[in-house]
Amino acid sequence: MDKKLGVVSLAGLVVSAMIGGGVYNLPQNMAADAGTGAIIIAWIITGFGMWFIAKTFSILANVRPEVTSGIYGYGELGFGRFTGFLIAWGYWICNVFANVGYAILLMDSFNYFFNPYFKGGNNLLSVICGSIVIWGMYFAVLAGVKQATFINNIGVVGKLIPLGIFIVILIFNFSFEKFTTDFWGHNVIPSLLDKDLGGVFPQVKSTMLVTLWVFLGIEGASIISSRAESQKSVGRATVMGFVTCLCIYALLSLLPLGIVSQGELSTMSPPSTGPVLTKLIGTSGNVIMNLGVIIALLSSWLVWTVMLASLPYEAAKSGTFPKIFATENKNESPSYSLLVSSILMQICMIVVYFSNDAWNLMLSITGVMILPCYFACTLYLWKISRRHDDYHKEPEVHIGSALLTGVLGTIYAGWLIYAAGLNYLLVATVIYALGIPVFRKARRENANGEPIFNHCEKVFAIILVIAGIIGVFYTIANYKTLLG
Repeated sequence: MDKKLGVVSLAGLVVSAMIGGGVYNLPQNMAADAGTGAIIIAWIITGFGMWFIAKTFSILANVRPEVTSGIYGYGELGFGRFTGFLIAWGYWICNVFANVGYAILLMDSFNYFFNPYFKGGNNLLSVICGSIVIWGMYFAVLAGVKQATFINNIGVVGKLIPLGIFIVILIFNFSFEKFTTDFWGHNVIPSLLDKDLGGVFPQVKSTMLVTLWVFLGIEGASIISSRAESQKSVGRATVMGFVTCLCIYALLSLLPLGIVSQGELSTMSPPSTGPVLTKLIGTSGNVIMNLGVIIALLSSWLVWTVMLASLPYEAAKSGTFPKIFATENKNESPSYSLLVSSILMQICMIVVYFSNDAWNLMLSITGVMILPCYFACTLYLWKISRRHDDYHKEPEVHIGSALLTGVLGTIYAGWLIYAAGLNYLLVATVIYALGIPVFRKARRENANGEPIFNHCEKVFAIILVIAGIIGVFYTIANYKTLLG
């Protein structure tokens, strides 16, 4: 069997990685602290910024086709092994938290059908059942990546049908009058549950982690690019996935505001697409949306498990992770990497039992952990296109366009880091610092007598450890706030 993945399979993987169960609650997430006008501005900013991040991965796949080690390979080429390792480590742990977030949402969706046994998605029964799914996914991916992506293609269709139904019904019932009421979120209208949301800028800023979360996975084709038919397929799949998802996201968050007020939408229970559709077609609306959430979560969970296992595996083959992570089974599945990833997910699944707002905790940590990865990749494109270093010219990728993409992508990634705030960034430094011993082990195995750190890396590692220590004390002092 041909084990290489084409554009359609890769695009399906990108879409599936981005469209998880969280998008079914996107209307409430976006309207929680922002009015209609601010949400429109947020999508313009996000669409503009994420386009350049998507194009970054697309261009890099074309001009550096020999790099098949995914998102961390660009950071390593541009800024050294330690930076490459931190990107690989951060992205890996980010995926762990993302999958645990899927577990919480999945169990909470089961609660609609089996109320109140799975209430909140992180009670004892939820933790037990979520753990069962974690190990079910483990065995599914262990059977082979090609088989997993085939199952995912079926799941993509299954998750898009409920969203299509939702969008079509809302278009035919859309009220422009409701859509423009309290457009900027400045009025207090008790009958609509609307309140003064403050200035437009704080409203837009409040949506940034949400919009970032729904685009996580845009780099999915790059992560498993070693299994692609060609690097051109990786670039095309990335752009196709981005455009498809941006259109869906904008419609999902804006159309409900033509049905209900911002205040009412902000108080709806997840998945908020269910209550909105129920207003139009009755209780079957909730049933359709909750079934859609379950299908979407299972499909995305499978894809993220593939990426979760693939990245340490590829990193180990290039010497960035310890050699044992490069272990494969007879199905050419990264068995050791998959096992360790599943164990980490299991640990996190137990931890969320003690959080009152487990979903938002996972969303915030995941969003923050991915930001340095995006920042480094856009900065690398900026670097090679400005200096013409290692830039393999392609007729379809003009170097001036590549430079503009790198610059604007870096600015947007920097803006996201600012919007994330200090609290979760400090938590992130703890997680990054914990990876240093893993890097030391990998270097001992592969350094061939070279020092583990060069001078700049040693200084950076010391700063990271100090920041991590500060982060530990901050986490201890604010654990109640962080855990919700």
